[in-house]
Parts: sequence; C-alpha cells; structure tokens
Amino acid sequence: MLIGARQTGKTFIINEFCDKNYRHKIEINFLQNDVFKTFFDNSLNPQDIIENIEVYFHTTVNQENTVIFFDEVQECEKAIASLKFFAESKTKYNIISAGSLLGVKINRLHSAFPVGKVQIEYMYPVDFEEFLWAVDEKMLSEKIRQNYAENKPFVQVIHEKALTLYKNFLFLGGMPAVISDYVDKSKEIASFSTKIKDDIITGYTADMAKYSENINSIKILKVYNSIKEQLAQEQRKFRYKLVEEKANKQKFETAIEWLVQAGLVLPCPLVSNPVRPLTSDENNKSFKLYLSDVGLLVHSAGITLYDIFQNKDFKYIGALTENFVAQTFASKNKKLHYWTSGNEAEVDFLLSQETGIIPCEVKVADNVKSKSLSIYISKYKPEYSIRISAKNFGFENGIKSVPLYAVHCVEV
Repeated sequence: MLIGARQTGKTFIINEFCDKNYRHKIEINFLQNDVFKTFFDNSLNPQDIIENIEVYFHTTVNQENTVIFFDEVQECEKAIASLKFFAESKTKYNIISAGSLLGVKINRLHSAFPVGKVQIEYMYPVDFEEFLWAVDEKMLSEKIRQNYAENKPFVQVIHEKALTLYKNFLFLGGMPAVISDYVDKSKEIASFSTKIKDDIITGYTADMAKYSENINSIKILKVYNSIKEQLAQEQRKFRYKLVEEKANKQKFETAIEWLVQAGLVLPCPLVSNPVRPLTSDENNKSFKLYLSDVGLLVHSAGITLYDIFQNKDFKYIGALTENFVAQTFASKNKKLHYWTSGNEAEVDFLLSQETGIIPCEVKVADNVKSKSLSIYISKYKPEYSIRISAKNFGFENGIKSVPLYAVHCVEV
C-alpha cells in the first residue's frame, strides 16, 4: 500500500513498476468507476473477488505474472479489508493499492485495518536530488554526494551553480506535475505555469470537504491557510490565535490531526531533553507545522522568483528554508523534532542516531554565527553537529557544514 498526499505521483510510479515487472496488469480505480466496489459486496474471499475481476475484465489472473492495482482504494473500505484475506490466502496474488487521503481513511475505518498484513510505503514530493536527475544534472548530483562524504568544498563556480538550482527548486517545489512542466518548457523557470499549483491546492481544498467526515472542513482549511503566517513569525511555534481569534487546542486539534494524516503538513514537536528516544520527551503543546511541499508554501504566500533570488532577507525566506529542510528530512523517514532552552536558544532540528542526538541548525545565507548551537553544544556535548546553510562543504570545530543543496545526503 502506497500512502501519500494527492499529486505526489503514486499512480504514475506504480504503473511504471507494474509495467516493468509483470506481464499483465489489471488497474481498478474505485474513484473513476464506482461499479468496481461491487466486486466485494457478497464476499471478501480472495477467490470470489478474483472471479468477479476475471469475468468483468474478460481475462485470467495468473498469480505469477499478473498484478492487480487497487487505485483510489480509500473509496472502497471493503477492498482495504480484503487485503488481510489476500495476504492469508494459500494462492499468492500480487496486489498493490494506493490512494489519496489513505492516512485519514485508515484512522477512520469502520472495519479493522489489516495490521501486519500490508506492507505500507510512503511517497513524498520529489526531493532536490531527484530534481537534479529530472533536469539532467545527474553528474552534479553524484559530485554532491561525493563531496558531502569527504567534507570537500566545491570550487566556487560549481557551488554557485548548485545554489542557483536549489533556489529554482525552492520556487518550484517537488510536486511532479510542476517539475514536469518546468522540464517541458526547456527549464525556463519564467515560463512555468503557476496554474498547476493552483489546481493542486484546489484539489486539497476539495478533499478537506469530501473526506473530513465528522470534522468541520472549515476548521481544517483555516489551519492549513494559517501555516504560511505561522512560519513567517520569528518564532515559528504553532499559535492557535493565528488561525482565528480566541482559538484553542480543543477547537482545532482534530483539524491538525486530519492534515497530518492526509500528508499535507509535517509536525515538528518540541523536545526539551534531547535524549534517545526523542519521542519520549515530545511536548504536544509546543510544535511547528510545515507544509508537505515548499513550492506550495511559495505559491500560497505569494512569493516571487525575484524574492528568492534577490539575496536579501525578506519575510518568508527563513520559513522557506526551514520548510525545505523539514520536507527533505521527512522524505528520508526522519521524524522531526526541535529543541529550545526557554528564550535563550533554539535548534531547528534534532536527528537521532545510535550514538546519540545530532543537533541540526538551518541558516539562510553563509553567515553561520549562532549563539543557539553554541549553547546546545556546550550543554549536551554531541558527537558532532550539523549546520545547513549557503556555505560550502567543510568540517570544523565539530560542526559539519552542509550546503542547502546537499540536505538529502544527511543520513543520520
């Protein structure tokens, strides 16, 4: 089962996989054709379901070379329930399922989800390394990984080239349709159609109304729309009063949970005591929320390409940079946390490894002086620290310098 926000390319990548690895594919899209739900009406026995599929599609399902793809499976609860019986069947069929809002659906199933019977994978927007592949810069992507491993600085012209590509990505974001349009238009970023992002956000808004069930969809939309302003603050901790006047946790908690389960936002809770496991010290009252894609943040905040390239501090530049790092870490299955020591210091991200916690600070430019990181290092003495910025690769005084275009290389 592939889970991820709408428009991240789930259907495309599954079709690519199926076409390359199986002789036959049967695609059953429950959103496009409502009649497919009736395959499961009378029985969840795999043999009965397969027989229905064979008769309808006038084909024989061969268990070795046929794959069945349940797409938009959130529309058919019985299809999700049937996965348990397919997994337990003596006849081993090849079943792949995907859908938008599956995270929301699974948490609201009336019948039990087949826990332990389904291998779940998560799909995120394209990261910067994948963007480089898409724009025919694979040689550069390989050099970034090499120099990251060796802490070896690029020559300045290559460093500047990589930073320019990073800024292009910051503007575009990682939604596949956006990057595809950019490539199709000969990588002329000024020709990119912003309507694509409009359509994606419109689709998200429609989903909020369609799949919110007993949660007020207006509350979900209010929280989602507030995130750009939440992140524009100097202190990016989520504040309910920025959603609406006199708002509180009780009123909007379920709306936030919906957005997290839908994959539209990334939660980053506060940790005051940075010891493993970090989840043991999460402060659920203090957290940040990032959007799942920095390009959608750019669009919703009305940020222009000029804003990103002018090399001056503007209202959202810190928010964009942090959001970019957050979504990159999330796509590598890193759970997000941040640390503060009252009003004295704040470290943007904490990364957990077997030997301890690695503090990770994010800077917009190459001015890397930081009181907060120094306080953290003095207090907790980590094995080493990471500073992400516009500065070149390097390692000095226990701090690993990671350029913004190499965040995807962080393997902690």
